[in-house]
Amino acid sequence: MQSSDIWDWFPIVFFPLKIAVLGVGMFFAIKWHRDQDKKG
Repeated sequence: MQSSDIWDWFPIVFFPLKIAVLGVGMFFAIKWHRDQDKKG
């Protein structure tokens, strides 16, 4: 397996993973803010 093969599929795996992590992060950020508003 050549190193160029890794770089061929790297963006295909990396971008959906990045979007998923950002989506989960935003979900928890919104959830945390809503929980803070309920406490207030």
